[in-house]
Amino acid sequence: MIEQAAEAQAEAEALASLGLEDKGAVIVTAAEGWHPGVVGLVAARLKEKFARPAFAIALEPGGIGTGSGRSIGGVDLGKAVRQAVRDGLLMKGGGHAMAAGVTLRKEKLAEFRAFMESALAADVANSRHENELFIDGAVAARAVTPEFAATLNRAGPFGSANPEPVIALPSHQLVYADEVGQAHLRLRFKSGDGSIVNGIAFRSVGQKLGSALTQNRGQQLHVAGSLAVDRWQGSERVQFRVLDVAAPDQGPAVIR
Repeated sequence: MIEQAAEAQAEAEALASLGLEDKGAVIVTAAEGWHPGVVGLVAARLKEKFARPAFAIALEPGGIGTGSGRSIGGVDLGKAVRQAVRDGLLMKGGGHAMAAGVTLRKEKLAEFRAFMESALAADVANSRHENELFIDGAVAARAVTPEFAATLNRAGPFGSANPEPVIALPSHQLVYADEVGQAHLRLRFKSGDGSIVNGIAFRSVGQKLGSALTQNRGQQLHVAGSLAVDRWQGSERVQFRVLDVAAPDQGPAVIR
């Protein structure tokens, strides 16, 4: 509940700061009462939802804020944070390209926000403009088996230096889409030969990806995602974790 309340408050603040025109390269949210243990999760959710670097900062009663930042591809967050330390905007801070931690005084918050906006605006614009998703291969639903998923997993472990393979399901019909859990969509896709693959789009309800899926129930879609093996009650089945969709011959159904 603490995480959900902080996330809702941070999202409202981010929406207000970005405005209707969706302006701004970086999100910096801060509030008293947030537990320092949830700021990383909140920053990650904001980054996913708004497709730009995001900071969530927990302010203590004494006026000191401790926060965490998460970035998008092509934007070096750690470098900008280290410069902010050198410029005296942060008491301390560090990290790497995709994540960073910061400690600052409350009165420096607006100045830090302005600095990050200026420092990262060009890189964020370039990253969001490119917006490509690289596909490693394409298969039909019939080929999506636990054995196939296990073969792909042998290329792991996966991380920033070795990204997880992205697989496409070309021209598969979305035969089922329904909300489950915390804003996820449970999905089923059918290939031309009638084979079915189960899928899920995490935290997509209310996002562009979720809208693209729910508005295209029953339609043919190109689908991109990764594979995971779901083990339950002694059985195994593959779950297709959806990252993006596109309507055939109509361009991408954008999610960022």
